[in-house]
Amino acid sequence: MLVDKILLEAEKLKEELISIRRALHEYAETGFELTETKAFVWEQLVDMGYVPEKCGKSGIVACVGNNKGKTFLLRADMDALPIREEADVEYACTTGNMHACGHDMHTTMLLGAAKILKKYEYELEGNVKLMFQPAEELLEGSRDMISAGILENPSVDAGLMIHVLSGVPIESGTVIVSGPGISAPSADYFTIEIEGKGCHGSSPQDGVDAALVSSYILIGLQELLAREISIADRAIITIGSINAGEAHNVIAGTGILRGSMRTYDEELRKYLKRRIIEISENISNAYRAKATIIFDSGTPCLINDKNLSESIKGYLEDVVTVMGAKEKIAGGGSEDFAYISQKIPTIMVAIAAGNPASGYIYPLHHPKVKFDESVLTIGSVVYSWSAIKYLQEKISG
Repeated sequence: MLVDKILLEAEKLKEELISIRRALHEYAETGFELTETKAFVWEQLVDMGYVPEKCGKSGIVACVGNNKGKTFLLRADMDALPIREEADVEYACTTGNMHACGHDMHTTMLLGAAKILKKYEYELEGNVKLMFQPAEELLEGSRDMISAGILENPSVDAGLMIHVLSGVPIESGTVIVSGPGISAPSADYFTIEIEGKGCHGSSPQDGVDAALVSSYILIGLQELLAREISIADRAIITIGSINAGEAHNVIAGTGILRGSMRTYDEELRKYLKRRIIEISENISNAYRAKATIIFDSGTPCLINDKNLSESIKGYLEDVVTVMGAKEKIAGGGSEDFAYISQKIPTIMVAIAAGNPASGYIYPLHHPKVKFDESVLTIGSVVYSWSAIKYLQEKISG
């Protein structure tokens, strides 16, 4: 049976996948600046017989299949975080960056799937499009690749992404298929610039205190959640940075707040964005200052398609250990694959890659986080088998 061949092929790739993952890990790069990472992935694909193409600023796309029928998208993100690694592994990155979110694991898994799919290309009942994405941590890479045509030529019918988890009390290798609905919240980053009037601290009547205004805005935004949001709603507003003034005896003339907002509902997202602007502007006006609010990068909620959720869970149950589908996988982190999910039916799949009982005690984005490399073969199977079965089902259906 084909599934037995896929499982055997993945097992054969075990040591190769570990080697690939460690190579990617050692020269972790961030954002769209993925010079070494992109070159490495490109070379791997060419060696497998693919003809990869650039997609957007730093993305890579490659296709495998018969150029007929449906097209299934498999996505892996390639970027790391600007975190100095503290994990006690011999292949730790020394550049000041770190794959603390496991994107090197995702990229390796998709390269493993690419090799499997290429070998059994004659078995495919359609096409598989491989999406290697930059700048997920900036919440910009997916949107950039959509603009560059990732969902076209051939037109994509559905898609799947994988994210590994570490520091969670779930046995390594367990696959978690998202249930229907939202599994990752929207995220919006914003900056609030306060323009006051500086003056000597002994003459406050001559100035407009931007530090004071910044403080009231901080409090006002927390009251927004406390008094305007229902207990049934899920939303967070975080002010992660606030700066105003530099001297002990000077009234601050300018202030700046930097924050983020997350919700599980698009209408609530719109409401909160509007209220952040209103509260900031009105508080500033009340204290004779001026506020400028800038919303930077962001992403909508990630939506999981009901039919795809049920199908993928069914495909995988006889192949890997699958934990019951869940609406929300883990944590409150956002995911810019959400932009893809707004365009086509998609599914988010998680793979446990580190149980605290086995020594994997740190969570994602921690400088000491580690990942269980034994799950690399599982990820390759999840990617490849999901695509194969989806295309088979669409032909037979």
